[in-house]
Amino acid sequence: MKKLLFVLFAIVLLGFAGCNEDNPTPEVPEENSNLEGEVTTDMVLDANTKYSLTGALIVKAGGSLTIPAGTVIEAVGGQISYIAVAQDAKIFINGTASAPVVMTSSDKTPGSWGGLVVCGKAPTNKSDASAGAEVSGLPYGGNVADDNSGVINYLRVEYTGFNYSDTKQFNGVSFFGVGYGTEVDYVVSYMGKDDGIEFFGGTVNASHLVSVGSDDDGIDFADGWSGTGEYWVALNSTKSGIEGSNNGDNGAATPMTNATLRNLTVYGMGEKPFYLKEGAGQVMIDNLVIGGLVASKEQSMFYADGDDADAAARIAAGDVVVTNARFVDLVGAQTKAMDGLTIGENPAATGAGNGIEKPDWMPDALNQVNESTTVFGDAPTGGEVALSGDITTDVVLDAGTAYKLTGALVVKAGASLTIPAGTVIEAIGGQISYIAVAQDAQIFINGTADAPVVMTSDDPTPGSWGGLVVCGKAPTNKSDASAGAEVSGLPYGGNVADDNSGVINYLRVEYTGFNYSDTKQFNGVSFFGVGSGTVVDYVVSYKGKDDGIEFFGGTVDASHLVSVYSDDDGIDFADGWSGTGENWLSLYSTKSGIEGSNNGDNAEATPMTNATLKNLTVYGMGEKPFYFKEGGGKQNIDNIVIGGLVDGSSHSYFYADADAVARIAAGDIVITNANFVEIGDQAKGPDGLTIGENTEAKGAGNGIGKPAWLSDALNTASNGEVIVD
Repeated sequence: MKKLLFVLFAIVLLGFAGCNEDNPTPEVPEENSNLEGEVTTDMVLDANTKYSLTGALIVKAGGSLTIPAGTVIEAVGGQISYIAVAQDAKIFINGTASAPVVMTSSDKTPGSWGGLVVCGKAPTNKSDASAGAEVSGLPYGGNVADDNSGVINYLRVEYTGFNYSDTKQFNGVSFFGVGYGTEVDYVVSYMGKDDGIEFFGGTVNASHLVSVGSDDDGIDFADGWSGTGEYWVALNSTKSGIEGSNNGDNGAATPMTNATLRNLTVYGMGEKPFYLKEGAGQVMIDNLVIGGLVASKEQSMFYADGDDADAAARIAAGDVVVTNARFVDLVGAQTKAMDGLTIGENPAATGAGNGIEKPDWMPDALNQVNESTTVFGDAPTGGEVALSGDITTDVVLDAGTAYKLTGALVVKAGASLTIPAGTVIEAIGGQISYIAVAQDAQIFINGTADAPVVMTSDDPTPGSWGGLVVCGKAPTNKSDASAGAEVSGLPYGGNVADDNSGVINYLRVEYTGFNYSDTKQFNGVSFFGVGSGTVVDYVVSYKGKDDGIEFFGGTVDASHLVSVYSDDDGIDFADGWSGTGENWLSLYSTKSGIEGSNNGDNAEATPMTNATLKNLTVYGMGEKPFYFKEGGGKQNIDNIVIGGLVDGSSHSYFYADADAVARIAAGDIVITNANFVEIGDQAKGPDGLTIGENTEAKGAGNGIGKPAWLSDALNTASNGEVIVD
């Protein structure tokens, strides 16, 4: 029967050839036509005809196959059926957004038929290319870079990947030495048993490619492919999402793969999400969303084999460049890239257009496999964006996105990070993860009373992650400030008193204080040499393992600060901080509620700490509720409620070290309108310190209770606990 179909089809084609000699308008096959054999002239299918692909359909040199919008070709499943386009032949797949061309199978299982193979005359680096494409035997390659194999627009192939031989399988769509005169746009491979879409050399450009559910790799390029790919999506492949190779026999073969890739999404892979293989070649990647490697794999998202010396050479030479990468859903020991590859990150990158979800450019008709199945219905939704690395441009986060802090996220000089109201950033607990803002960089935390910005941890225990570090260029009295902030290594300090590091409004940090080194821990929020041009208002630190909020020099003012349950001090200032603090609330710290220092190396260092503090509440401390330390500096304190030192402590509520006594004697420490509550027999202050008392003082606004300015949203921790009763 198969031979008979072949003969009948060949006779039909000869009839077309005869007609074309007298009539330039090609004829169409009859309804319910079986497709198989060779196309040797111009042939046009009919969208109203049902086509059954019963074997190999090969468009030969000089021939063309035109497939109009809405045409469906259904292969007979379970046999070697495929469509191939030879060199000097053309295919015109003229699908549209509302009526794509569909190539599918009667057996809706991966691997039930072959796929589409196109062979051109553009260069490859395979010396044996003329021996034939691996899944059709047709020769390919040459020196015609602009070779034209036709047009492929709006095509979906389904259930491809039939075994061509014992060792080779068809891909969904295979391009062998196809030239850039060919147009490829909007191509979907769905549930193929081998690669979804693959380029074997050639120069063809391809945009809007989608591969979902491939049993090998999603999209693959190799053998010297030199083209541009834009808007590629590879989801849920068994192996790699994108595999980029140069040559399997010689990783340094020329012409070398030279791929320019923009706007990519790679997610949900079984291994090696972006695999730089067999020499890799030159690969430029910009705007990528990548992640979702299965949890059992502890590989890097960008992966190269350790023994692939040629790929390592390309990376070392700077021939593999990745910019604007956004990592999502990293788990366990998974990393972003192998050693040596520098990744330029951008947590706001959109990839193929909509992160890991269906992009807006994907039309419904191309996405709809049948009444109950869609291409992206098998794809994931949501996804946690992994934050770490350097931010070198202006980045704006999205309050509707879940962010996972996987390491150090550093905003570098000249760049800014904007975090809108309601954004939640969750650190991976138990590792050194923090957010830092370098000198000449800015952060804009634009929380609101009803929708604060939250920085927390997936491990809700004190010390499970770092915290927020901001470094400015305002004066400090630390001579070694330029050597770097103690918990980031970034330099800080200078002579720019009005330096502007941005805005921090309505921020809550939780469970901070991870060990930065054997001797240093992160605070909740640390300000190093931050200038008065910076706005700091409504900041809460909850359950930190070190200090809640600390100022290391600088001139920044800060109001409406809350620190509750810090395992060291609640709020701390030192190293020549000269600013105004208003409405500060510090409760239940293990050590001091407020600690005010001048300089730990030289108590008389200048510029001397000069703090103006108004409307404070300090309550429930473990020791030294208000500690004038390391010289204290100059402090003017007005309207403070203080008390609740733990029973058994012999410290006074205002406590001074020996160097601070000199400041007291000089009248540099002034306290007015102090209201002591629940102080028992403990002393109010050291000898020589005059305290102006006022039992009506309200401190931060409501004594030791929740002040009216502390919104419920800011006062409720991520685990639902009320921070201040």
